[in-house]
Amino acid sequence: MDVDRSFWRSGHLPTLASAFFYFDFSFMVWYLLGPLQIQVATTLALTTQQRAMMVAVPILAGALIRLPMGMLADRIGARRTGLLGQAVVIATLLVTWRVGIHSLHQAFVFGVFLGVAGASFAVALPLASRWYPPRHQGTAMGIAGAGNSGTVMAALFAPVLATVFGWQTVFGLACIPLAAVFLFYAACAKDAPGAIQHKRVGDYLRMLGNRDAWWFMFFYALTFGGFAGFASSLPGYFHDQFGFDPKTAGWATAACVFAGSAMRPIGGVLADRVGGTRSLLGVYGVVALLIGIAGYGVGTPSLALALFLVAMLCLGAGNGAVFQLVPQCFGKDIGVMTGLIGMAGGVGGFALASSLGAIRQATGSYAEGLWLFAGLALAGGLGLVYVKGRWRAAWTGATARI
Repeated sequence: MDVDRSFWRSGHLPTLASAFFYFDFSFMVWYLLGPLQIQVATTLALTTQQRAMMVAVPILAGALIRLPMGMLADRIGARRTGLLGQAVVIATLLVTWRVGIHSLHQAFVFGVFLGVAGASFAVALPLASRWYPPRHQGTAMGIAGAGNSGTVMAALFAPVLATVFGWQTVFGLACIPLAAVFLFYAACAKDAPGAIQHKRVGDYLRMLGNRDAWWFMFFYALTFGGFAGFASSLPGYFHDQFGFDPKTAGWATAACVFAGSAMRPIGGVLADRVGGTRSLLGVYGVVALLIGIAGYGVGTPSLALALFLVAMLCLGAGNGAVFQLVPQCFGKDIGVMTGLIGMAGGVGGFALASSLGAIRQATGSYAEGLWLFAGLALAGGLGLVYVKGRWRAAWTGATARI
């Protein structure tokens, strides 16, 4: 889908590219334990539930760190905050590479620090979006948000590198592209001109009193939470369900993650064209159907892969659609809402990844966990039907299609 030419003239392309690469490689690192989970679990002798918790901890940590990262970006600027976050992540990887991970608790501590990479969401998106007018917000935030494609690189290369060099060496190797991105970001990223209203804890608490804030948090907990949760869980799912080795499970997951990542910017453009609520409603309906079918254990790996691939494609489009709608409702509080909604998305991803593992260990099957998520997606669609009429009547000053 072509992007309106006026979009490229309305903002700052070097900053948009910097935000994308920062987000992209941060998400690569944030997700590292997902594609490495089979090798790590074998070395540390983890159960299915422990393995699921290990990959879920970075998701939760990233969700919780996003709020302070967003507040820091308002205080010292998004550019400086991004540089600081990248430095912390690189240092964490180097120390872990040299010291190693020898227990589940150490893996949890490592996962908490990886959360700083996941918190890049709260810096990269405002850094890019503040350069663009409201009618291009969906496209700008979709392009910057497509940085979640970093999970594709991790899924493709981490298991292979782990087989050749050992999984702990992967943490050191990841520092090479991160250092290159750090230098590019330092040279090219700029904060948008104009005063930025500093966010305080009270601002977040005030927004929690707005019922629409909760609706957006719920919607994003389903779309991004579904994307992040499945991205972390699918390597284990393909291994447990079909006996895939780590490399094959990583490649299958990479295909699914690539579909979701590629659709995020397209989802933003589509929402700008047809309306965010209409786009999001279709996402929830299709995802509920596909994940519900997957829960029945369709029998062949190819069909299961196809179901998850299309479902992830839809979830990616849903991520773009949610953030096309946010500026229409919270134009003056976009920074606060980005933090809250991003946090909710991470919490949703943690809940999905951890619950799939716990249900699998308790029942011996992923079915109930998949059906639970399908039911929540259906609830998201019903909730959107409930609020869309009120939104369209209330947002009379909206500059984009609702």
